[in-house]
Amino acid sequence: MFELAEIESAARIVYRFMLPTPQIRWPLLCRRAGCEVWVKHENHTPIGAFKVRGGLVYLDRLRQERPQIPGVISATRGNHGQSVALAAGRHGLKATIVVPRGNSREKNRAMEALGAELVEHGEDFDEAYAYAKKLAEERSLHMILAFHPWLVLGVASYSLEFLRAIPDLDTVYVPIGQGSGICGMISVRDALGLKTNIVGVVAAAAPAYALSFAQRRAVPTDSAVTVADGVACRIPDPAALEMILEGAERIVTVSEEEIKEAMRHYFTDTHNVAEGAGAAPLAALLKERDRMAGRKVGLVLSGGNVDREVFARILSTGS
Repeated sequence: MFELAEIESAARIVYRFMLPTPQIRWPLLCRRAGCEVWVKHENHTPIGAFKVRGGLVYLDRLRQERPQIPGVISATRGNHGQSVALAAGRHGLKATIVVPRGNSREKNRAMEALGAELVEHGEDFDEAYAYAKKLAEERSLHMILAFHPWLVLGVASYSLEFLRAIPDLDTVYVPIGQGSGICGMISVRDALGLKTNIVGVVAAAAPAYALSFAQRRAVPTDSAVTVADGVACRIPDPAALEMILEGAERIVTVSEEEIKEAMRHYFTDTHNVAEGAGAAPLAALLKERDRMAGRKVGLVLSGGNVDREVFARILSTGS
C-alpha cells in the first residue's frame, strides 16, 4: 500500500503531461442500471486508456535511478505498450514492445507511431511476456514488468481524481488485467480513509484472477481468449493478487455477450467508445443490478481502443 503523499507525488508527474480525466453521471446509464452511476473516463487520456499514467511515472522514476540505460522493453496487448512507448520517447529512449500474434492492428499501429519497435511472438499475452523477458537479457534492455509499484502509483492518480471528486461512492467496479488499476484504487481508497467497496471484474473466458480470489492463491488458466483483450490474463501476478485479496470485496465474471452488450450500451447511452475491458465494469453492474439498486456506483471506463472492424461488427450485428 502507498501513503497519500506518494500517490500525490506520482500524480504531479502525470499532470506535467495531461489533465485529469472527467467523471460523468450519465442519466441514461442511471436509468438502465437502476442506480446513480458515475463513469471515470479513462478513455479520454492522450492514448485513450488509463495505462498512460503508469508509463509516465515509471519512466520518470527509472531515469532518475538509472540514467544510462540503453532502452526499455515490455509486452502488451496494446495500451500498456502505448504508455511505455510514449513515456520512453519523452525521455529519449527506444522502446521495444512484444505483442502476441493476431494482436489489435490499430493498437499495433499506435505503438509504432509513438516510436516503438514492435515484435510479434506467441499466441497470447503471457507467451509474449515470457519472450520479452528473454529479449531483455539478449539485448541488455530494461524490462518493464506488467505489474510494478511505480506503475500502480501512476495509474492510482485516476483513482485519486475519482474518489476525491465523488467520495461517497458505495461501490466501484474496476477491470482486472495484470492488476495495476484495481491495486491503485485500493491504495487510494485506503489512503483517503473511505469505505467504498471495490469490485474487480474479469471476463469469464479469462477467469484467472476470479479463480485465484476464490481459492486465495494464484490459479493460472490454460487460455484467455476474450474480446476484452485488456483483461486477457492467464497467470496472476502474486503481488497484485495479495493486494486484491486484502482490499477487494469480490470479483465478478462477465460473459463475452455481456461485455459486448455493455459496449453497445456505452455507445447508445453516452456516445463513448469503450473497448471490451473498459466496458466490463458496466457489464458487471448490470449483472448485479438488483444488488446495486438505488446505490451510488462508480465505473472505470479504462479505455476505448477497439479496432474499427470489431466495434462495427459488435454495434451492427450484436455479436
